[in-house]
Amino acid sequence: MSYRDQEKFLEIIKKHERNLTPKECEEYKMFMKMHKDEEDFDTVSLRRLQELYEKYNVPVDKSKYDKFFKK
Repeated sequence: MSYRDQEKFLEIIKKHERNLTPKECEEYKMFMKMHKDEEDFDTVSLRRLQELYEKYNVPVDKSKYDKFFKK
């Protein structure tokens, strides 16, 4: 995974920071610290970052907006 992907994940998780549990918040702060130091994430921390991303970045169901637009 590239540095750009890490940055994207961290930015999206930042939007959901208020919803994080205390443990997840601590992990997020550690990830941010590693990112600022420009360290590469190891496989375990990268996997954990992806899990947080998948947990909090839920895609919007666009089908519920179909009634507002003609097809």
